[in-house]
Amino acid sequence: MFRKLLLSSLTALALSPALASSALAADYVQAPGSTLVFASSYDGEVFTGRFGSFDTKLSFDPAKLEGSRLDVTIGIPGTKSGNGERDGTLLGSDFFDAGKFAQARYVATRFRALGGDQYAADGELTLRGVTKPVTLTFTWTAGAQPVLKGKATVKRLDFGVGGGDWADTKTIPNETAVSTRVVLKPAP
Repeated sequence: MFRKLLLSSLTALALSPALASSALAADYVQAPGSTLVFASSYDGEVFTGRFGSFDTKLSFDPAKLEGSRLDVTIGIPGTKSGNGERDGTLLGSDFFDAGKFAQARYVATRFRALGGDQYAADGELTLRGVTKPVTLTFTWTAGAQPVLKGKATVKRLDFGVGGGDWADTKTIPNETAVSTRVVLKPAP
């Protein structure tokens, strides 16, 4: 009996590093080749832009969604839309107010399976000091460097982006489309 218990304990100890490494395999950080963009329009003319920077940390296992977490820090300075005048306005106090709010952050801890390789992350976006719920829907492509490809709709006026003279939704829609393609690698 003692020998059986000892063998069982030794087997458990021998397997614990394998179990630990499989838990670590679900932790990822952003790899090169990732993008985070937004799209809107001004007086009917569609434009797209890229945020200055972003950093993604993800804990994700499609078989165990309850332990998943997505944490994205977004650098506002350096955001560009391909038009210098518009970029200056976007970074100014009427829109992103990059001087006062240099970062935005999205954190999701509730994940849902939507079927196939599609999921939803229900989280909160903090932008300009305001925190509101935002859902990111995404596809997951597993592999040595998994890819999360997602999209969300952000209501800019909920965050005070483009208020005042810019609040007219006929000129600039309230809904801004945000899309991302995050190439991931195992966390160190």
